[in-house]
Amino acid sequence: MKKIIFLFALLISTLTMSAQQNSEKPYTYKQYGNTYMVSIKNHTDLAESIMTFCKDMNITAGSITGIGAINEATLRCYDPKSKKYDDKTFKEQMEVANLTGNVSEMNGETYIHLHCVLGKTDYTALAGHLLSARLNGAGEIVITTFDSPMERYHDEETGLNMYKF
Repeated sequence: MKKIIFLFALLISTLTMSAQQNSEKPYTYKQYGNTYMVSIKNHTDLAESIMTFCKDMNITAGSITGIGAINEATLRCYDPKSKKYDDKTFKEQMEVANLTGNVSEMNGETYIHLHCVLGKTDYTALAGHLLSARLNGAGEIVITTFDSPMERYHDEETGLNMYKF
């Protein structure tokens, strides 16, 4: 009898820990074949949460689309002459009118590449490479996975991380 009580207590403890771990994830999701519908939790970083999801699911190749609402974003624009990026942070309520990107691997690590169009309250738009964005509303992401890994390498001529086919 003591063994049964011990095993039951162990099972309850394991289930409780599992539920706590799942509640700490910055996302919830549902899978449909090779496509994931992902809801990013409010007040978390959009790009970081997508990266966490891809790592958790072992996604090594795929495409990303999404919409949502944010109140802060850091965008990046590349200068091909200097081979340097110019980063700028915007702090205001904005709609993520479009999020487009992909998942690949570089040097054995998950690599996400995201671009976005952000709609401001005056109906003007910002666009660029998305480094980070703090959700202030919804973050609805669709990730479609591909059958085999996709690798990247750093191209010295352009200064960019390119697909390696």
